[in-house]
Amino acid sequence: MNGTTNRCKAILSLTTAIATIALAPHGLAQADPVSPQADAPVADIVVTGFRASLNNALAIKRNETATVDAIKAEDIAEFPDLNLAESLQRIPGVAISRVNGEGRNISVRGLGPEYTRVRINGMEAIGTSGGTDNSGGVNRGRGFDFNIFSSDLFSNLSVRKTATADVEEGSLGGTVDLQTSRPLDYRKPTAVLSAAASYNDLRQKTTPRLSGLVATQTDDGRFGVLLSVAYEERRIKEEGANITRWSYGGFNNGFNAASTLPGYTIGQINNNNPDTALYHPRIPGLVSYDISQKRLGAAGSVQFKPTDRTLISIDGLYSRLDGTRKEAQLQAISFSRSGTGKPQTIIRDGVVDDNNNIVSGRFDNVDLRSQARYDVLKTEFYQFTGSIDHQFTDRLKLFAMGGYASSEFTNPIQTTVTIDAINTGNFQYDFSTRFPNIQPGVDVANPATWSFINGTSEVRIRPQSVSNAFTTAKGHVEWEAIDGITFKAGLDWRRFEYGSTERRRLSGETVVAPLTAAQLAGMTTLFSGFGKGLNVPAGTPTAWIVPNLDAFIAQGGIYTDPRYATGGIENATARGSYINVKEEDVGVWGMTQFNLQDIAGVPIRGDIGLRYVKTDQFSTGYASQGTAINLVTADRSYKRWLPSLNLVGNITDTLQVRFAAAKTLARAGIASLTPGGNLNVSGGNRTYSSGNPDLKPTSSKNLDVSVEWYPMPGAIYAISGFRKDIGSFAQTLSVGVPYSSLGLPDALLNGTTASPGDIFIVSQPVNSDGGILKGFEVNVQQPFSFLPGVFANFGVMANYTYVTSNIEYLTSASGATSVTAPLVGLSKQAANATLYYEDKKFQIRGSVAYRSKYLTAVPGTEGNAYNGTNSTLNVDAQASYNLTEKMKISIEAINLTDTKNDQFVDETNRLNVLTHSGRQFNFGVRYSF
Repeated sequence: MNGTTNRCKAILSLTTAIATIALAPHGLAQADPVSPQADAPVADIVVTGFRASLNNALAIKRNETATVDAIKAEDIAEFPDLNLAESLQRIPGVAISRVNGEGRNISVRGLGPEYTRVRINGMEAIGTSGGTDNSGGVNRGRGFDFNIFSSDLFSNLSVRKTATADVEEGSLGGTVDLQTSRPLDYRKPTAVLSAAASYNDLRQKTTPRLSGLVATQTDDGRFGVLLSVAYEERRIKEEGANITRWSYGGFNNGFNAASTLPGYTIGQINNNNPDTALYHPRIPGLVSYDISQKRLGAAGSVQFKPTDRTLISIDGLYSRLDGTRKEAQLQAISFSRSGTGKPQTIIRDGVVDDNNNIVSGRFDNVDLRSQARYDVLKTEFYQFTGSIDHQFTDRLKLFAMGGYASSEFTNPIQTTVTIDAINTGNFQYDFSTRFPNIQPGVDVANPATWSFINGTSEVRIRPQSVSNAFTTAKGHVEWEAIDGITFKAGLDWRRFEYGSTERRRLSGETVVAPLTAAQLAGMTTLFSGFGKGLNVPAGTPTAWIVPNLDAFIAQGGIYTDPRYATGGIENATARGSYINVKEEDVGVWGMTQFNLQDIAGVPIRGDIGLRYVKTDQFSTGYASQGTAINLVTADRSYKRWLPSLNLVGNITDTLQVRFAAAKTLARAGIASLTPGGNLNVSGGNRTYSSGNPDLKPTSSKNLDVSVEWYPMPGAIYAISGFRKDIGSFAQTLSVGVPYSSLGLPDALLNGTTASPGDIFIVSQPVNSDGGILKGFEVNVQQPFSFLPGVFANFGVMANYTYVTSNIEYLTSASGATSVTAPLVGLSKQAANATLYYEDKKFQIRGSVAYRSKYLTAVPGTEGNAYNGTNSTLNVDAQASYNLTEKMKISIEAINLTDTKNDQFVDETNRLNVLTHSGRQFNFGVRYSF
């Protein structure tokens, strides 16, 4: 707490100081960014407007030897985007995944967030946030959560799709560079303020969005300071159906022997062979999330040029994301329970489709559950970097930088209370439509239906945390030996530290103080209004009784009664989350850049280089060793040589061809490296996950080729092809086995509803042989300035990416069996298109983003081939009007089609999750001084 307070005080002090300097000695003018190159002369070009910023980004792409796509500040400010992920999705080959209606992670050319590195102001960093259980929960890997930042803090985003020796290793798909604004990027003192009201049509709440930037420099241009701040609040709702996978009939000891299904015997109903069995929804249920967020960000920069040959830059970035999430669920828990659950449930009637799915049915002796959960979620990110550029001579340069970045995620309150209705009759479901019809046979809106029972109902208290920290130091020298030939060599060092914790109840989550019917009635409330915009089938509840968490805290004593006490390492189901990993990477590299004016009549430029990297990893975790649970450690080192080549041939003044070849690697997910294991019993879920400190990094041999045509200023027509030979691939292997076969003490199950004979889903990361990924991109950007009259103000941007992959996934722990499937996180098709109009007063644009379905787990569990997410199509729009040269008003509409989060299991597209979060509208004003 003291550390946070001190950091806040420091930021406030810095804010005051910068604002004072910025406003005191100078007049203020409209923003006028210039080239960020430290050693470049200031060009006499005025950059204004959306179209001009597109031209600047295109110039970056055209001049780089590597394949780089960029978005400049005007683009970020003008696109209708909630955060950086949504801005990045406009780049060819980039697709995003959304959580609660907002972009969270990105994939590049089909490679997901674990294979994509993010650098902020030149140094690697990881941002961590928490999501709902059906969106992946807390990020415990190397992927970056972009929802912790507002795009307003950044001046330039770029994605490097081919490797060069001077860029640190760690990515197979791309390296994302995020650059905050710097004061010497501006010609004159600048101040910009914006304010907006944000409205979500599902939550029906209006919240504020505010941002501002102040920058100034001395008259001689040698010293400058800048501060930008962004603040916003969000109130949203996400709700829909939550099924928690599908299971086969014989799983969890099968249905009651009295079950009948037309055309099937009891033996067929309870078939234990996943290849021929009948499947049913595991936990047919409804869910609603009420989410509140506050996001504060600040970026500051100081630059000093003591001489014409030296530039010193100090950059700071801070972001804090605070949120709460209230959850209400109604579930038929019977279908996922052994013992008193599924074996007591009787199928009275049903329909089986051609894919062996029991798509509809009527059941007796069904256990229902109502669940209320409350989460407090906090992420605090800060980073400081310092760098120096020095030019000894016209041909000899030095660059050095150092920095530290920290991301601290805490979930200090995660409290869940469940109430139950046991052995209810006439429960029905129907999955013949995508949104299911779920009909309890009892009045779920009547408190008398429910009970709070020791040994059955649950109180879960699970605070947790994840921390990531990076320390970086690097430097290089650059020598232009002769005109057109430059040699570069450098050294970099990085230290990455990861830690996670969790607490859980010591006595077990089903040990509760039972309540009488009268007591329970006073400690519950009616949740209502479910299903707006979902076309909920008739008969599906739109209201049900849920626990009142405030009453359970005040009257039930769940934070004060000793029976609800929590423990950390001493708790059997929490200690597996106590993971610490330290990783140190040292890289040495050299490269030659060349610009040869005539090779067979064609000017050729490019680079060739070699990087050597050594990685040391040390990890700890808790594991079972006989009947004892001990802290265990693991350490290992590995070395790699990574060559790279980039060539650009300027066939004509407007046509250029690119070729790139490289060997790259991405390190295994950081939490996967623990030597420990984690046991989890939660409702009907029974899992055991363990790490693998011997995981090899995923390696890839890459080939890229592209043709780019620039027919006129601001226009490009390009096609790119790429191929990646992925080896030593790290996958998660999940198999179902009885708890008794795990070698763990039965005592670990005390206080849970699980028994030693129950089937647990056991997951462990393992290495497989990988496979081939290949695809192509098409990119078009065309202003219609050649058209007559008003049509000259139109323009279009569009891109399309097609990727295929055949990755070998192990399906047995022995490695004897495997399947071939697409890479996890890979969408075969992704496309973006923007049509815009811009004149001196009025701007309007509409954007469409499409992503085809992708897999999230291979193999799946409980007989399902895999898990995945179905295709999405998001439509956004933005319009603005310049009231004066300094004032602009705007309206933004995000997710106009209210695209659903549609998750599935198996080839047969069995419904797993189907939720929506509504449309977002922002009404704003922007003023430049």
